[in-house]
Amino acid sequence: MSHRSPISRRGLLAGTAATAAALATAGAATGTARAATSAPPTTFATTPDGFASVNALGQNGTTGGVAGPTVTVTNGADLASVAGANTPYVILVSGRVQVDDMVTVVANKSIIGVGSTAEITGGGLQLGSTTRPGNNVIIRNLRFTDASDDSVSVTNSAHHVWIDHCDFSAGYDGLLDIKRQSDYITVSWNHFHSHSKTCLVGHSDSYTADRGRLRVTYHHNFFDGTEQRHPRVRFAEPVHVYNNYYRNNALYGVASTEDAGVLVEANYFENVPHPVYSGYDESGPGRVVQRDNVFVNSGTPQTLGTVVEPRTYYPYTPDDPRTLPATVPAGVGVGRI
Repeated sequence: MSHRSPISRRGLLAGTAATAAALATAGAATGTARAATSAPPTTFATTPDGFASVNALGQNGTTGGVAGPTVTVTNGADLASVAGANTPYVILVSGRVQVDDMVTVVANKSIIGVGSTAEITGGGLQLGSTTRPGNNVIIRNLRFTDASDDSVSVTNSAHHVWIDHCDFSAGYDGLLDIKRQSDYITVSWNHFHSHSKTCLVGHSDSYTADRGRLRVTYHHNFFDGTEQRHPRVRFAEPVHVYNNYYRNNALYGVASTEDAGVLVEANYFENVPHPVYSGYDESGPGRVVQRDNVFVNSGTPQTLGTVVEPRTYYPYTPDDPRTLPATVPAGVGVGRI
């Protein structure tokens, strides 16, 4: 893929004006109208959709540790030992597991909480090291609290990762960061709360090796009072943010920076002063398209340029965004699957 030349907001405003006008007519509802009612979900997918389902980089979808044995862990030492093994495992986490730092997770692992009380606290999970990749990993039904760094870090070129039905809160740095050339990732049905820096995509403004990677799908997540980074994106394209529920996010919802390409689609923003930014802080502008979103007591989204369509990678059908305040809180987090 060829690299794009650096962009400026001024250079794209002419093309953006027509797009923004069309989108305002096609999908952006504003005001104080309440959500449509909808029955909460009762069943959930057992395999990923979105980017984690794509056949790419020699991996056809994301299957985790299904080819290996199933083990149950109840302490940090056992979790680290099995997660770092060079063979596939399905790892069942039972109860509250204390870890002191980041536990390295290498390829072909499923890490799944048992019931509604499985928790990793004090540290987090790092998918991949500089010498051993964290590819083909599934993380589901786990509560993450009080991490000493990131709660989950997808890094070092990890690809095909599905993070689903987890609860993230009270970390130290990011709750869920995706960076350093990682790719083909789906983040679905998670509850993020009681924190500021939520989801980062892209290591830094100077780490241009992330360009052409970091394809991520975020859907049916509840960003519940978290302040920022839902996500904040650098260089990646496309990042697909759809059918998420944003409520009381004080700083902003989504930020596309450093020529990233982000599609923000069919989400529900409630009490979010700045739902979508192009450029943020010292990071240059990114391209961002918004369509079919609902904005209640929220500001006006910024848009800029065009973005690669996610449907060129995978099929999907968004839910009516007006139903999300009912369906998303009822379906996210642990104890649902």
